[in-house]
Amino acid sequence: MPEYPDITVYIERLQYLIAGQVLEKVRLQSHFFLRSVDPPLSSVEGLAVKSLRRMGKRIVISFAEDYHIVIHLMIAGRFYWKNKGIAVPRKNGLAAFDFSSGTLLALEHSTKKRASLHVVRGQAALEELDPGGLEIFEASLKEFRERLVSENHTLKRVLTDPSVFSGIGNAYSDEILHRARLSPVLLTLSMDDGQIQRLFTAAKGILFEWTARLREEAGNGFPEKVTAFHEGMAVHGRYEKPCPVCGTLIQRIQYAENETNYCPRCQTDGKLLADRVLSRLLKSDWPRTIDELEQKKSGH
Repeated sequence: MPEYPDITVYIERLQYLIAGQVLEKVRLQSHFFLRSVDPPLSSVEGLAVKSLRRMGKRIVISFAEDYHIVIHLMIAGRFYWKNKGIAVPRKNGLAAFDFSSGTLLALEHSTKKRASLHVVRGQAALEELDPGGLEIFEASLKEFRERLVSENHTLKRVLTDPSVFSGIGNAYSDEILHRARLSPVLLTLSMDDGQIQRLFTAAKGILFEWTARLREEAGNGFPEKVTAFHEGMAVHGRYEKPCPVCGTLIQRIQYAENETNYCPRCQTDGKLLADRVLSRLLKSDWPRTIDELEQKKSGH
């Protein structure tokens, strides 16, 4: 799922490409993509783009006459900038937005149609789609702490809750927690001031650094290789690869379609977190610490 860094770079490039331009035509390929009825999608055709902004993990394109389209790419949705009038792929195409300088293609690389497009008019209607998460770079440490401890949940759940924090998903929450040296299952109400400060600093640092990195990678082009997995990440997507800090093999917790990656030595005091899949298979043989796991693998 595109998160804060990816969406920020998308918006920066789209600002350069379509700001001030008229949206000539919208070609809707997947009717599952459009989730609103009134106003109709055709109402934004012929209107000039006034601005673009991020709203959580959504991209808002605002037009003249107070019309807005709100796009949530979800897990597998992606944008591509192509020559004007390019055909929309039948298999994974969602829609094409035709401007005088080119066409913005929205595709979804999954059979599960989760990406969404809403058309709204007026600020009140737009705000109804805002999940309300706190913007990390606009928040003070006090505001961050208040949001963090508003309910007692695991850090992984809180960081990825769009109503609590804005723009953070599965990938960058792993990176933030590793940078902060905190367990993904640590409960928010059990945290001390030092841990909260570390988390706040890590969140800003990771989001800033990865936005800068992806911006540099895109250069003057369009970011067409958006992914949740990057070679330079410390833990996300790096199961059984060495932690860049201590060398311990990265571990994971698998659930549904996602997994949480962490370093047991840097984040959990050597403890292995229960993985539903493996712990069901191994039962009593499930190792409790990284030392036990390493001993099992070495045959001792």
